[in-house]
Amino acid sequence: MVENGDSAVRSVMKDLAPMATGARIIGLTGAPGAGKSTVTSALVREFRARGERTAVLAVDPTSPFSGGALLGDRVRMQDHATDPGVFIRSMGSRGQLGGLAAATPQAVRVLDAAGFGVILIETVGVGQAEVEIASAADTTAVLVVPGMGDAIQAAKAGVLEVADVLVVNKADRPETQRAVRDLRSMVALSSAPWKPPVVTTVATSGEGVAELLRQLDRHWAWLAEAGERDRRRLERARDEVTALAFGAVRARLAVPDELAARVAEGRLGPHEAAEELLASAGF
Repeated sequence: MVENGDSAVRSVMKDLAPMATGARIIGLTGAPGAGKSTVTSALVREFRARGERTAVLAVDPTSPFSGGALLGDRVRMQDHATDPGVFIRSMGSRGQLGGLAAATPQAVRVLDAAGFGVILIETVGVGQAEVEIASAADTTAVLVVPGMGDAIQAAKAGVLEVADVLVVNKADRPETQRAVRDLRSMVALSSAPWKPPVVTTVATSGEGVAELLRQLDRHWAWLAEAGERDRRRLERARDEVTALAFGAVRARLAVPDELAARVAEGRLGPHEAAEELLASAGF
């Protein structure tokens, strides 16, 4: 219902609001091929070993031709398919930038109300635009792979600035130590109160996953101590309200052909046209 924009969602979300328990939200992002799905699956296994009910929202790229999405994450996470304490949902990005789907924040609210203590959000994996996850999660883990130039790309894209934990996955590759050294050097330059730890993992074998979970727990505890958890959740609520408000405004602002034609023919500037459109809609 949330993904399809069902008209009943508003009343459903209102009814679900009192049932939210403040689930722990962990985001995983990184370039394609970094092993996000494998790391996510390994983390699900660790959380389930603790008895935590765990949900996964895996955002897949939407085809610009068919409008469909390759739901590959379902394939990679089959180990958990029969576990009643695990819920996995693949969501098409539907052209949304930033690595998430537009419906992600409300989907998180539904899963929180359904009693999942941990919600893992795995982003599309399209490269340098995936910083939106930082505003949707309590803790953001950024995955890189040694030998792919990801450390430099991450720094260039500003992805390091949103990382709470840095994960060098596929650490059985020969250039692992160089990637770790590069990332630690970059972290050392930061003046932020939280310095992202650099963890090495080989998710296919489970190596390093326990240490990754320990660092995620460390950050979770720090968020509470520093008052960051409440601040981030306040920002998240503000972003969600803003996005819904903009969506409602966009739905009301259909640009008439006549107005678009005046701009296209150079008879009216786009700024003046925008002001005219807003005035006609009562803004």
